[in-house]
Amino acid sequence: MIRFKHNKKRNTAFLFEALIKELSKCILEKREQDRKKTLSLIKECFGKNSALHKEVKIYNSILNLKDVKKSTAEKILAEAKKEYEKINKEDIFSEQSALIDKINKILTKEVYSNFVSNYRSMATIHQIFNLELSPKKKVLLEENIIEEAVQAGQKTFSSEIPGDKLVIKEFIKSFNATYGDVLEEQRELLNKYILSFADNGVEFKIYLNEEVARLKTCLKESLKLKEIKEDHEMASKTNKVLSLLEGFRGKNIDTNMVNKFLQIQSLAKELKTDGN
Repeated sequence: MIRFKHNKKRNTAFLFEALIKELSKCILEKREQDRKKTLSLIKECFGKNSALHKEVKIYNSILNLKDVKKSTAEKILAEAKKEYEKINKEDIFSEQSALIDKINKILTKEVYSNFVSNYRSMATIHQIFNLELSPKKKVLLEENIIEEAVQAGQKTFSSEIPGDKLVIKEFIKSFNATYGDVLEEQRELLNKYILSFADNGVEFKIYLNEEVARLKTCLKESLKLKEIKEDHEMASKTNKVLSLLEGFRGKNIDTNMVNKFLQIQSLAKELKTDGN
């Protein structure tokens, strides 16, 4: 295997994933101020028009290779290299420098110590894109990354916006240990929330609107149940929850809202189970 000295602070994909891990830790440990700082930094430095955003999307196209033929993977890599050539390298370096400086001053240098599961693949891709290599060495590196991606079924990033699914898995595992088993709908909520920074929360807001409608229907149906109709206190609380759901529309999304949503999802599940 070809080995090169690699500076991970100059690997945009690593920086992105390390910040994702930091964000999930902040959420889990309820460090709200640190969460806000981390989220703000990600939004600022990986905005849609930034060179870093474009670079991470190109990494994504390679790291997300799964269940494709080797010939297809080779074509994707070739197209990724073409797209990478279109990015201004001075912009990448300048934006990386600004990001590193802000991590050091606003957050902590411990961010660089966050474990990123596919760091080796990221390092290989960085070498393919950035090192002056002989044709033989470059071909060997490219074959290596293609074999790793196809055979291992890499699935680190989501299809559109990068987001380390190991982070989601670890977050949910820790959430389970603290709050008990997570329902499937709660798992989806947490998943979308952790990744919501990538598109300024657009997808998450769409999801919440749909989930509000689903939960309202569920709660309204529960009001027809004999057990609840005859229990004025329970009926009153259910109506309060319905009002709370309606009040979510248009509000800024934060951890407090997410926690309330998780609770309402549990309530809706219990009511549905009791009604069966």
